[in-house]
This record gives sequence, structure tokens and C-alpha cells, in this order.
Amino acid sequence: MQVVSARDITEYNQTQEALQIRENSRRRQSQTLVQLARSKTFQQGNLNAVLREITETSAGTLLVERVGVWLYNEERSKIECIDLYDVSTKEHTFGNSLLKTNYPAYFQALEEERTIAAHNAINDTRTQELSKSYLSVMGITSLLDAPIWLEGRLIGVVCHEHIGKGRQWTLEEETFAGSIADFVTLAIEASERNIVQEALRQSEAQFRAIFERSSIGIGLIDMKAQIVDANVALCEILGYSREELYGKSFTDYISTERGDLKLYKQLMSGIRTDFKRNSSLGLQASIHQEQLVERHRIEMERRCLHQNGNLVWTHISVSVIPGSNGEPEFFLAMIEDITERKQTELKLRASQEAAEAANRAKSEFLATMSHELRTPLNAIMGLSQLLQQEIVGSLNEKQNEYVSSIYSSGEHLLALINDILDLSKVEAGKEELLLSSLPVSDLCNYAIWTVRDRALEKGLQLTYEIDREADICIADERRIKQMLLNLLTNAIKFTPAGQVSLLVKKVPQGITFTVSDTGIGIDSNQFQFLFEPFKQLDSRLNRQYEGTGLGLALTRKLARLHDGDVTVTSTLGKGSQFTLFLPNSVHLGDEGDGGEGESTFQTSPPLPCSPQLDMI
Repeated sequence: MQVVSARDITEYNQTQEALQIRENSRRRQSQTLVQLARSKTFQQGNLNAVLREITETSAGTLLVERVGVWLYNEERSKIECIDLYDVSTKEHTFGNSLLKTNYPAYFQALEEERTIAAHNAINDTRTQELSKSYLSVMGITSLLDAPIWLEGRLIGVVCHEHIGKGRQWTLEEETFAGSIADFVTLAIEASERNIVQEALRQSEAQFRAIFERSSIGIGLIDMKAQIVDANVALCEILGYSREELYGKSFTDYISTERGDLKLYKQLMSGIRTDFKRNSSLGLQASIHQEQLVERHRIEMERRCLHQNGNLVWTHISVSVIPGSNGEPEFFLAMIEDITERKQTELKLRASQEAAEAANRAKSEFLATMSHELRTPLNAIMGLSQLLQQEIVGSLNEKQNEYVSSIYSSGEHLLALINDILDLSKVEAGKEELLLSSLPVSDLCNYAIWTVRDRALEKGLQLTYEIDREADICIADERRIKQMLLNLLTNAIKFTPAGQVSLLVKKVPQGITFTVSDTGIGIDSNQFQFLFEPFKQLDSRLNRQYEGTGLGLALTRKLARLHDGDVTVTSTLGKGSQFTLFLPNSVHLGDEGDGGEGESTFQTSPPLPCSPQLDMI
């Protein structure tokens, strides 16, 4: 009799089968991670291609319907799908987005959990907010989401979406999803690194192009003053090839001056000081490198030695380029050939010196001749006066007329000689002012009294008005009277009819004397000739009047000697306005005691009238 023992091993077989399935799944997951780690797509740095590979591989490994990569926008207000792979259609799409404010529980879970394994996504408290707008629309029953972190910051999520009967996610699957999220992080880092490297390559290429094509010589020099690199322009300036210059001392080709070494040391010490200061503030030297180069630069003009032995004038700008540790690493020398400009400057300087010497010679000649002419002229005028007084005998009517003509011509010639002498002294820098505080009313009375007869002869109305605040001015008494007389005399000369007026005003910076007339006026195109010595305007009407053109030139030079000026406004045919400005800011000696700061010029008796307004 045989005894047969039977045992039900169905459960055992099912357990073994489950273990085998789990082991196969674990092996498949490991193989997928190894495959991604070895992928050449990662090395190329193309983010879109990498994400396509990740989503396809992950979907095939976990046997889900869809896998998507979602990233935060710049404002971190929402996550946007940048790649969504659908297994059934084998297509990649993008563009959906989820607003953070609409799904607060889901976004909070992303921040707090390593993975969101929602077996029943519709009812899970972490994902049920997505039910109406996303899960139900897409037929999603289970979700396995892994947050994407970059440098300690949540930047997005990898979503594994299961469709159909609910799915229980295993611990291995959750770990795999987390690893997939880590691969997305690596892909983003590689892409950013590739972008930076590409930008650096482009920047280096652009710099090299600028370096080679620049019309200005550029040299890169190490801390031992040896030439590391030189562009074409620098080679042409020095007459050597790049190979010949490489490794040579830069100072062998540049003339040096006393103090150059000190400048270089200051340049380098400044870089070190700034680096230490930035380091103490926690700033990176690389961030401020461009600013340091801009701030620490020396510029100079030096002669360079060409290969043929000629000296080339150059403008050299030297900057220090610091290394990553902030220490000076290279000198960057920008060298421009300025030989032609320098030669032009030297010629201009020589011409200017020759012109100044000629002008000084002219002034000295005029001054000497003026002195020499005054002696015989004074004798002629003195003898004429004796004849007019009939001391040596009586004269008939015709003789009196001739003697008067001789005397008036002598006066005119003496005035001309005095103007030439004064102008020569001012131009030669030999004129010295005796400044003092002067009553404005006395100056105006003197000037008006002196020219009143000329105005009366022509039937002109002569007026003056003084601002009550303009009681004192600071000037050389003889020279200010001379300036006022020149302006008034000029106005009377060129006014056939009407009036001439003198208006004095106090202004914040000083005092103004304005002489206005209703005369022939001046074309604005002729203003440039008004204050030039020995120049007269070419107007046909002007040629009716005598003069040498010295009065206005001398007046402006005397005004500027006082740190003031003379300006003009005029309308042709309607009259002119000349304004003499004298400033307040003049240093005086002791006032009111007849000391050194006072003038001894004697004035004529003042007119018996109000200092505010007088009409003749």
C-alpha cells in the first residue's frame, strides 16, 4: 500500500513569482539608472534631448502611461510642463501649467516630502486638489511624484502618471523616482554649465578677434615684465613679429622715466588693497575684476624703440589684471602710435612760441616808438601853445588857424600814441593796477563832464542813472575812468542824432556800467572784429568816422585785467549797448588812509547835480 502525500504550493508559487517580479523590476531599475549615467546625451549638454531620454526610459521602467517634467517659472508662481512623454502615442508634448495658489496642499507636499506616492490620487489629501482640473480629465488614478532640487532649492517635479486600476507603489519604485529626479537635476546643471562654457568660448573668441584686429597695439605682460602676447598692431608699432617679442622684456622697447617704477608699484598695491577690502566684505574678486581694472590704470606718453632704430611717440595705458586670488597676474598695455599728432603738437608749439615772441617784439617796439615819438611831439605842441599865446609876437588870422591845426593834430596824435603805449603795456603784462574802493557817483560825474561838450556840439541828449545800491566799485581809478571815457566817446562818435546814456547797476557778482546809444548800430556778423586792435568795421557809414580801432580793444583788455569784461548788444541802424562789468572779489590794501592801495588820479570837479539822474 502506498501512501501519497500532497501539499498545496499555490501560495508558495505565487510568493516566488512575486519575488521574481520584484527582483526583475529592481534589476530593470538599476539598469536604467546605469544606462542614464553612461548616456552620451548628458555629455552633450542638450537639456531637451536629455529630458526626452529620461522621460522615455523612466516610463518604460516603471510601466506607467506618462512621465512629465515640470519646472517653476522665474516668479515661482507656477510650475510648467517642459516635457511630457505619452507611451501610447510615443509623443512628447509641453505647455501645461499649475498655479501655486490653486493647489497649496500639493505644493506644500512637494516642499516637505522626498516623493509623493499617491495610490489613490483622487482621494489622497496631497493630490486631491488636482482631481477636477487634471487627474479626472487625463484619467489618472495613481501618481508617483518626485521633487527636483537644485542647490537646496525646489525647482520642479517629475510626475509618473498611472491610468486604469489603482496602483500600489513600492518602496523601490519611490526610490527610483527620486533617482530620476536627481538625474533631471544633473541634466539642468550640465545644461547651465554648458551655456556658461559656450558663452565663455564666444567671449574669448570675440576678445581674440578684437585683440587681433584692433588698430591700437595691445600687449599682455606678466609680473616679470615679459611679453606674453602681442597683437598685430603692436608688432607693427615696434617692427617685430609676435614670435620675436614673446618672452622679451617690455621695458626694452619703452623709454622709462624717473618715477615709473613707483607708479607700477602703486598700481599693484592698489589692486591688493581693494581685494583685501572686498574679501573682508565677503565679495568675490572675480565679480569686481572689471571694476578693479577700470579703477587701477596709469596713462603716459612715452617713446618706443622701433626695430629700425627710430623712436615712435606712443600713448600707453597700463592696467593690472588680477588673478582669482586677487593678486596681480598680468599687465594689459594699450599702446597707440601718436607720432604724427606729437609732431603736429611740436610744430604748433614752436609756431605759438614764435608768434608770442613776435607779439612781444611788436609790443616792445610800439612801446619804445611811443616813448620816442612823445618827446618831439610834446615839443611841437609846446611850441604851438607858445605861438598861440603870441609870446614871441602877434599872429595874423591865417597863422592862428595854422597853429591851431598843428596843436589839434598833435593832441590827436598824442592820444593815439598813449593808446598804443597802454595797449602794449597790457599785452606785455607790464600793466599794474592800483586798486581801491571808488565812489561811483564821482566816476560818472567825471566821465559825463569830460564828454559833455562833444555831445552838445552834436546836439545829443546825454544822461546817466545810478542804482542806489551801486555806491562803491573796486578798480584802478585811472583805468576805470579811461574805460568809461572810451565807451562814452565811442557812443557819441557813432551817434548822429538822439541820445547817449550811462546806466550803473549793482549785480550779485559786482557792478555794471552800461553805455547805450541810438547811433548807427553794428551788424552781428561784425561783433568778432569789435575788440581786435587796429580793426575797424567795413560798414560804409563807419568809414566816415576817424579812429584807429584801439579804444574798444584797450577797454576790454583793461576790463579783463580787473577780472571783468566788456560785452555788446546791437541792432544795425537802431543803436548799441556796451556793458562794462567789474567784479566784487578783488583784494585791496588799506582803504581811506591814502595808503598803497589808493590811486592818486586827480578828478575834475563833480557836476552840480543828483547822482541818481542827470540830463544835459
